[in-house]
This record gives sequence, C-alpha cells and structure tokens, in this order.
Amino acid sequence: MPTHEPTPSADRQPVASLVFRVDGLDAEQTSMSFYQVIGVKDDMLDPLAEHHSADDARSFYVLYDRAATWDHPGVPQYVALYLQRDHQKRTFRFEQTPLPLPSMAQSWLIHRGCPPESIACDPERGTAPADNATRALEQRLMRQGDHYALGWSYTRDAPDDCVTLAVLRALDERAPSPFRVVVEEVDIQAGTHTLREGGFETVEEALQWCDERLGGTRKPLPPVRPAPSLTRPVPVPKPATSRPSGRSC
Repeated sequence: MPTHEPTPSADRQPVASLVFRVDGLDAEQTSMSFYQVIGVKDDMLDPLAEHHSADDARSFYVLYDRAATWDHPGVPQYVALYLQRDHQKRTFRFEQTPLPLPSMAQSWLIHRGCPPESIACDPERGTAPADNATRALEQRLMRQGDHYALGWSYTRDAPDDCVTLAVLRALDERAPSPFRVVVEEVDIQAGTHTLREGGFETVEEALQWCDERLGGTRKPLPPVRPAPSLTRPVPVPKPATSRPSGRSC
C-alpha cells in the first residue's frame, strides 16, 4: 500500500472524479498521445492534489496510479501531470512523469510554475506522516527537489513490507554526500508513514544499501554529511599602541 492509496473508511471522502478540462480542445497528435498515456487509464488514476489557474489555462495534478501495482515490480506509483490550454486556438499541451513519492511529484509541478501552497495533498487520503522528521523531509523534497536528479527507485507494496526507495544525485557537484537514499516505510496498522534520508559518497554505495534493504537487511542509513561552514573567523583587533608624545603620525 503506497503512502496515499485510498483506504476504505466510513469517515473518508469518496475518490474525487478526475476532470482534465480538455473537452472541445484538440490537436491531433497531442490528443492521441494524451489518450495513450493518461486517458486510457484515467479510471485508475486517483487525484491526490490539483490546482487550476484562474484563467483555466494551466492545471497541475498529483495522481496515484492504482494500475502500477500490476506493472513491472518496483515501478513508481505516482504521476505528476501538467496541462496547458490555449482556449483561443482550442488546443492543449501536456507533460507528465511517473515519480516514486508524492513530494517529488509536487516538486516537479512547482518547478513548472505551480504555487507551492496550492498543491498540498488531501489529508483525508492515505497515511499520515508519523513524525516531524517525516514532515520536514517531505517539505524539503517538495520545495528543493529540483536540486537533485532521480537516478533509480523501487516501490514495494507488499502488506508486510511497504517501502519505497529512491536514489538521488545532487546537481551541485560541491554538495556534501552527493548521493542520497530516501526511504519511505508505511505502517499499515498505524496508518502512518516515515521518511528518512541517508548520504553516500558513490552511487555504488547507495545502490548496495538499497539492494540489502530489499533483501531484508535493515542497516541504519548513514548520515548526510553537513555542508562545510562558510563562516570566516572574526579577526581579533590588535591592541592600540601608544605613540611618543609630540608626533602627529
């Protein structure tokens, strides 16, 4: 069960209907591509967050893909979708990408102009952050995700081990711990999830840690090395020297 998968409950809201607002808009190649990638499975896509510009020219969606669990093992289960409409020309364009975590989908949309405060996931859906560390890391991934490139991910939604692993590379070559592993673990019974981050010097070390985690070994994540301090030492003023009387310089 991924983080935001709907779970049956008497007090939960039903899944919201998904409306893309492209009826009457057409561009032959775009419409065909949109249908093949999104439209063909729109009944399997649950909207977790969406935002529409005031003029209805742009829309941003975070979607959970229920069909992904039957795809190849490990594939991402979230889709970030960005729609642009030209109502005057009656055409539209779209961009989409599958991503392993909702915060990464939010980051992708924010990087394309979505206001950060407008793309929060519905708190009534899915599991809740288990602690403040999870909330803080989710916020950082959402707002600073464009500082990293996603190299590899694996989502396992087995009931006894709901885990998502993502290996990121810092785009700044000077960044400490240039490779990061982000781990989300879901506690189905508690209805919560935790998100943690570890730092690695090489991609081989990061992938090795992930292989061991998927194989059942639960080693602690190595800490992310802190950035070097840019603070320069404050110079200590020299004591004033006494000057002989009668001299002006």
